Parts: sequence; structure tokens; C-alpha cells
Amino acid sequence: MRLLPFAALTVAFPVVAFAADPHSYAQPDVVKVTHLDLDLKVDFGKRELAGNATLKLDWKDGKAKDLVLDTRDLAIARVEALDAAGKASPLKFALAPRDKELGSKLTIQAPSHPASVRIAYATSPQASGLQWLTPEQTADKKQPFMFSQSESIHARSWVPLQDSPAIRFTYDAHVTAPKDVRVVMSAINDAKHPLDGDFTFDQPHPIPSYLLAIAAGDIAVKETGPRSAVYAEPSVVGKAAHEFEDTEKLIATTEKLYGPYAWGRYDILVLPPSFPFGGMENPNMTFATPTVLVGDKSLVSLVSHELAHSWSGNLVTSAAWRDIWLNEGFTTYVQGRITEAVYGKALADEEALLSARELQKTIGDMPENTQKLTPDPRGVGADDSLSSVAYDKGSWFLRTLEQRFGRENFDAYLKGYFAHFAFQSIDTDTMFAYLKANLLDKYPGKMSEAEARAWIWQPGIPKDAPLPTSPRFDAIDKECTDFLAGTLDAGKLDAKGWNTQEWMYFLDRMPDVMPIDRVRALDAAWHLTGTPNAEIGMRWYAHAIAAGDKSVWPAAAEHMTRIGRLYLTTPLYRAFARTPDGLAFAKATYAKARSGYHPLTQQAVERILAGTSKKK
Repeated sequence: MRLLPFAALTVAFPVVAFAADPHSYAQPDVVKVTHLDLDLKVDFGKRELAGNATLKLDWKDGKAKDLVLDTRDLAIARVEALDAAGKASPLKFALAPRDKELGSKLTIQAPSHPASVRIAYATSPQASGLQWLTPEQTADKKQPFMFSQSESIHARSWVPLQDSPAIRFTYDAHVTAPKDVRVVMSAINDAKHPLDGDFTFDQPHPIPSYLLAIAAGDIAVKETGPRSAVYAEPSVVGKAAHEFEDTEKLIATTEKLYGPYAWGRYDILVLPPSFPFGGMENPNMTFATPTVLVGDKSLVSLVSHELAHSWSGNLVTSAAWRDIWLNEGFTTYVQGRITEAVYGKALADEEALLSARELQKTIGDMPENTQKLTPDPRGVGADDSLSSVAYDKGSWFLRTLEQRFGRENFDAYLKGYFAHFAFQSIDTDTMFAYLKANLLDKYPGKMSEAEARAWIWQPGIPKDAPLPTSPRFDAIDKECTDFLAGTLDAGKLDAKGWNTQEWMYFLDRMPDVMPIDRVRALDAAWHLTGTPNAEIGMRWYAHAIAAGDKSVWPAAAEHMTRIGRLYLTTPLYRAFARTPDGLAFAKATYAKARSGYHPLTQQAVERILAGTSKKK
């Protein structure tokens, strides 16, 4: 299983030199970490991971005296050099004062250039990349739960390392935990591993630090295919396995399009509701939100998206956060192609239109720099790079390339791109040089270099950007107009057969502030308050709050308390924060919900309540 497709390509191409990563203290031109060996203990009582991180080093500068690493809120006990025989000798080190975003630079004096260093450390209970849940905060209420979220620069809060996407390393780990707790990581996981409190992991492929992941808790397993399984709490695992039963079909479909799946297994861990994102593409094991478990597979495009990252993002990785569109834009495009192949073109077109319309609505309100696919990183935090521009403008650009050059030519280009840069981190300039040579120049007259550059390096969306068509969305547009005009009663909407995406589109097409009579008529006819579908609920409650309908406030608060996913929660805090009464209610709701939120969600909500939030 270690000798997987693309493995030979890891040394086939020269290392590309990049500008210093503004979001990391690491100095990979001086010394580079090539392998990480973790030995950690999970302590739920202390809410900490503690143990050793051993870093294998490749010294680039013969005159260098120091190894510089990224950390955030780590307690460093000691640092040792290890010789070839494993003999340890102490090294002096200094931990710099904490920077609000970057954490603390760890400088280790190592003038003798040891092959490896071992760092004994413990995490903080408030580590930004870890969340510790009490049994009451889980689905089954029986055992505590812990999970990581390392993207973008939060791996440094639970491992001392070079926390930059430009630096890739292999890793292995030994993790101990209480018995009856399952530990999983972003590596090959054994579904049949006994719950004996002793786990080992091996990731033989070089990955960037943001893909380092760990979780531990009351986790059951159900196989969904010959190389896939679902991991989740016992009461959730059956529902999740049903929802994700097409996983093998999705993997095989993507392989036909873009070449072999390089990672061996593709498993999915469904986390408790506090997980702040829809999904995280950790190698071998996607971490996923339970909000996609709606029973009808209408939101399984999340799996298509995270699976697509196995090619775009995990296999070929952006070298800096300003280039994150190389991960997310490419992945959103590939997601659409998977969805089209497995679930039909109509659904893929609906999802593309939803994202494009939302981007058209919001991009004009963004600072010009953040409208670019490759913004100037100054003033843009690493987490801020993960915006709708990277996802939706990036994928829109690729759909435009497909239209101009033809699907057959573009598929060949993209398949070649993934193979050529496999297991490498690249920047936009490197991608563009490959695009120019293998697409723009190869098929002259289809798209000029200036047009392609405008998509990437200019703000906004080009005026001739193509959009897919959707007859069902066209019909919904007419119903929106008639409903708002009062010529179509809410109960007469042709909505009985609408899927999740069509309800999302209908609510997205409503004005930001709807007349309250229209809001109440919709709720009376379609019982949207209390919906278990979080995508619909988020949109519905935002409209109802903006309209001034206080009758929905308790249900909105339940939604905000139950769900910790940023995208589904923060819009309601913003809606409440626009009025004094709403702000007071939101603050009271947050006081009750806060302990169940991930640190990233806490930070985002607190910015909204303090009036310092920027809507992305």
C-alpha cells in the first residue's frame, strides 16, 4: 500500500524556490524538515496533547546556526539533538513573545547541524487548532471528543514545526489514549484496530503541515466500499454510511477523469456539530460536518469537493496562502465535474450557478485586493485567504477555460497538470507558466494570455464570464418575482419537488430585507422555521430576522446553538447584530452556545458582536 500511483514522481522535478512565507517564521532555504515522528498522549482531563515531536532535518546552509520553527501557545519542556545512533544531547532554545496571528517563533541553537531534533512539549487547553468536547457536547453524550483543524496556520498550536504549505514532510505517529477511545489521523487508519488505547500511524507521502490531523473519541466505523469507510459516533455512523454510500463511485469517477487516486484509502470522519467548516480534506480521512446528513444525498457534493482535494490541494498544493485558489478553485471545478458525472448535469449546473450568483452579489463590496485570485498578502491573514473568491472565482475561471478550449483538451491539460506537479507545492506563477505552455500556446486563438492574466491578477469578474443555464432556476426566478409582487400566493409556489439547491436559490434570490407579510406567508405555507436542513435554515432565519419577525428568534437560537459551522452560523449573528434588540439576543445566545463552539467560531462570532467583523 505504500507504493501508490505517482509515488515515483516525488523526486522527478526540481524543488522550486519561493518568496518567504509571510505567515511562517520557517526558513526552508536554511534547513528543511523532511519527516515528523510524533509520540503523543491524549489527556482529556487536562485538555492537552503531550509528548515528543522528532524532526528529521535537511540542512541547506552550511553556515547556519539555528533551526527556526513555528509554535503557538506550546509549553516547550526541552529540545535535544539526536545522532545517528539515537543518542540525545540538549540544545539551547528561545521562545519569542507571542504574535497575535503568527504565534511564537521557536529558535533552536544547532550549529552542529544534527540530523534530527526532538522537542518535548505540551499543548494549551486553548490551542487554536484543537477542540476538546465534553461528553454532553457530543451526539451520544458518553465520552469526550477531541479533533484538530490545522488549516490554515493552526498546526503550530499542537505541533512545533515549519507551518507553511511550501514545506512538505512525511510523518509517523504513536498516540496513546484512554481505552475505549478510537484515535484517527490523516494517514492510513485501521478500521479493525482494537480500542486498547495504543495507536500507530504512517503517512508515507509528503504533505504540508495544514494537512496534519488527529481526532479521538467514541468513534464507530462502517465500511462503504473496498477502499472507503465512514467513521462517526455510534448513533450517527449508520446514517452517515447511507448518505455516503456512493463514495467508491465518486473515487472511480474522479480516477477516470484525472488519473489514479494516490493515497490508498479514502475514509470520512463525521465530527460533532461544532466542527467549524463543511469539510477538511485531510489525506486519507476527510473530516466532515454532520450538517450534510440530510437523508437525501442532496449535500454530498461536500464529499465530491473533499475527495477532489486528493488531486487538487493534497497532491498539487498551493505554496502560500495567497495562492490558495490553486487548491480551492481547482477543487471546486473538479467537484462540479464529479457531481455531473455521478448525479447529473442539472445538479452540477445548479450548484455552479448558486455560487456564481452569490459571488456576483458580494464581490463588489470586497476590497479590490481581495477580489484577485492572487492578492497581495499584506493585510490579508492566512485564514482570510479562504474566501469565496478563491473557491468561486477560481472555479469560474477553470469553467471558462473548459468552454474556450473544449472539454477534451482541457481534461488532458488538467490530468497532465496533476501528474506533472504531483506531491509538490507550487505558486501561481509556476501554474501559469504550465498553463501558457500546455494550453494557451498549444491552442492559439482560444484565449489570449492577457485574458487569462486578467482573471488571475485583476479584481472583479470579467464581463464575458460564462454562466451555465438552469431551466428550473429560470422558473424559480419567475416565481420569485410573482411572489414578491403579490400575484402568486406562497402556497401556490411550485416547491413540493424542490431539492435543497432549489430552495437555497429561491431564498438567495429574495431581497436582503423582505416584507414581513411575505416572510410570514412563506412560513405558514412551507413550515421553514424548525427545518432540520441547515442550508435552508441559515438562509430562512437570516431573512426572517432581517424582516423583523421575532417569532423565529427561538428557532434561530436553537440553530445557532446546535451548529458550530462558521458558514451556517455567522450569518445569523450578523443579522441579529444589525439592531439593538437583536444584538442583545445574539449576545445572550452566544453566552449559552460559546462552550460548544470551536475556537475559530468563537473568534468570528466575537468579532461580529464587537462590531469589527468583515463579511467575506
